[in-house]
Amino acid sequence: EVRNASPEVRKAALETRAREADADQAGRWLNPSIGLELENFSGSGPLAGFDQTETTFSIAQTFQLGGKRTKRQRAARASAALATAECSAILRETELEAVTLFYELDAAVQLVRLANQSADLADTLSETVGKRVDAGAAAPPELSRAKADAAALRAVAAQTRGDMESLRYDLSALWGSADPVFEAPVQPMTAPTDPGPANLGEHPAIKVAEAGIVARQAEQDLARAQGIPDLTLSAGMRQFEQTGDTAFLLGVSVPVPLFDRNRDATRAAGYRTDAGRADRAAVEARLLASQRASVAQVRAAQERLALLENDALPSARSAYEASVQGYAAGKFDLTSTLD
Repeated sequence: EVRNASPEVRKAALETRAREADADQAGRWLNPSIGLELENFSGSGPLAGFDQTETTFSIAQTFQLGGKRTKRQRAARASAALATAECSAILRETELEAVTLFYELDAAVQLVRLANQSADLADTLSETVGKRVDAGAAAPPELSRAKADAAALRAVAAQTRGDMESLRYDLSALWGSADPVFEAPVQPMTAPTDPGPANLGEHPAIKVAEAGIVARQAEQDLARAQGIPDLTLSAGMRQFEQTGDTAFLLGVSVPVPLFDRNRDATRAAGYRTDAGRADRAAVEARLLASQRASVAQVRAAQERLALLENDALPSARSAYEASVQGYAAGKFDLTSTLD
């Protein structure tokens, strides 16, 4: 559902297609230019009127040297590949966020159930206290305290229901649904294995960093090529009105790289390439630390859950039942029972 409907994923996919279109555009040849010139007309003396006019029609084409067009297209393709990697990373992050919210929602549903059960138990205890007060075996303040504790637990139950609804809307926002229907997980979560460095090579964040390095290297190659002057060839025909003769024209022009050879841009692109390599190493280290920390947290949580289910909860349940029965029989006071 998230893969097909997430607005963030759709946005990233459209950006990928846009950069692919940019790459196609980057490979286009430069358009030729045409020119028309009129000389020696409407002047003074013999140049008055159009008898001495010279009309020149020309066409010019600029040829990019140094492989600029190929390298520009290569840089654009690398940028499109980077966008594809970023889209995959966004999809992975969105799916991970959806899974996290889904299990948080499942936990919230269970907390609501537990909170309601606790409130019901408090109501039951309050009824027991009321019976003892009616029988003269307990003082009326004990009933007030029992009702206050029951009301507090009802408030906690209401808060947990609000938290559950908030998680529902957070999860639905991932795919733009206003009020979806969720199904409870059917399989328990298992502890992840400890990942090693070799497992990180296919991680989307690593792919993004590697694609960024390739894109910056392509930009550096393009910056070097930009320092090579382009060649412009022109050809045309000139007509002389006075004699009716015509002549052909040929021209060549090349910019003189006297002040700007694009060296600073090339150096800047090199720095960005080095920064990309450093970023790749940092991403790998951060992912490895994060994964190992997550593994440790999951294992600790599972151990804690096992202790609660096998030891703490059965003992607490037995203690509660014994304290309620003892209070009903007059063996314990209300404070001990509530504790």
